[in-house]
Amino acid sequence: MPYVLFTLAGRAVTLAEAAAVAAGLLALLVFLSVVSLVRQSRVRAAMVLEEAQRREEMDRRLRELMRIQAETAGRVQSMTEVIAQRQSDLARAVSERLDATSHRLGETLTTAARATHENLTRLAERLVMVEQAEKSLSDLSSQVMSLRETLANKQARGAFGQARMEAIVADGLPRGSFAFQYTLSNGRRPDCAIFLPGDPRPLLVDSKFPLESVTAFREAPTTETRKTAGQRLRNDLTKHVYDVAERYLVQGETQDVALIFVPSESVYAEIYEHFDAVVQEAYRLRVVLVSPSLLMMAVQVVQAIAKDARMREAADRVRAEVAALVDDVTRLRERVGDLAKHFTQVSDDVGRVLVSADKIARRGLRLEQLDFDDAPATPPGE
Repeated sequence: MPYVLFTLAGRAVTLAEAAAVAAGLLALLVFLSVVSLVRQSRVRAAMVLEEAQRREEMDRRLRELMRIQAETAGRVQSMTEVIAQRQSDLARAVSERLDATSHRLGETLTTAARATHENLTRLAERLVMVEQAEKSLSDLSSQVMSLRETLANKQARGAFGQARMEAIVADGLPRGSFAFQYTLSNGRRPDCAIFLPGDPRPLLVDSKFPLESVTAFREAPTTETRKTAGQRLRNDLTKHVYDVAERYLVQGETQDVALIFVPSESVYAEIYEHFDAVVQEAYRLRVVLVSPSLLMMAVQVVQAIAKDARMREAADRVRAEVAALVDDVTRLRERVGDLAKHFTQVSDDVGRVLVSADKIARRGLRLEQLDFDDAPATPPGE
């Protein structure tokens, strides 16, 4: 009867079964060990083979590296030689460039020194001119201050405007065609009277102008002050226009238009820009405001009219002189004809004299040769 070792899941396990199982397990372990050893041997063989291949590859790479190193050494040597050659070329080129640069720099410095000397000379001359200009500016400043003082004084300002007007008229018109401080029949004395040719009535010019009101209007600091100054200027202008129309427009004695001279172009433009109503009122009263340029233009027109009048007056004398000139030319033509006749007569006489001279020469030649046989008889008349 078999010996039961233990019971497993209700079944009795005997010693023989346990031994068989143990033997199977042992055989399995042995098999597994053998398989493991075989695998380890294969792995070692593969590792040895891989190690051998790796060594062979390393040897190959080492040989390749040595070859590359040798080639690199050769190339480095070649590059060193090339670099040395190029370095020497570069040193030579740099030396040449430095020499050329030094030469050019020397020439440039010489030219710059000469130019600097010339510039300093011109600068000294200009400094002298600046000093002269400074003196001129000082003189001009003193003149401007004097002009400012003149414009600040009412009487002096009036004299300044009158002097400018008189200069324009005196420069543009011949003497005798104008008069300053001319006295009218009503006892008024305008600043200037211009006489037109063929018309005894003078054209009157007034040089007094309310410049204080214009200055206050232009220099007003605020709008309200400017408005007040503008109203004052408008009233002063209107009053002055009416005074000129009343005093200087005399029927049958003066021209129908009178001029008010404004001594400044800017003031004239200011009036025409802001006070057109006053200007139109002046036109209605036959009073015209003129600036220095317009007065100069009016003077030139009067000058042209005077020149045309003088030409018309001299037309008869010109015609008489032309007629006398025609008579003189006619007499000259007759006398030139007589002179031509005399020249013709003289030419004939000279021809006959030449014929006689030729005969005398031939006769002298025969006398020299003692040739009397063939001498033709010459009438005494010849």
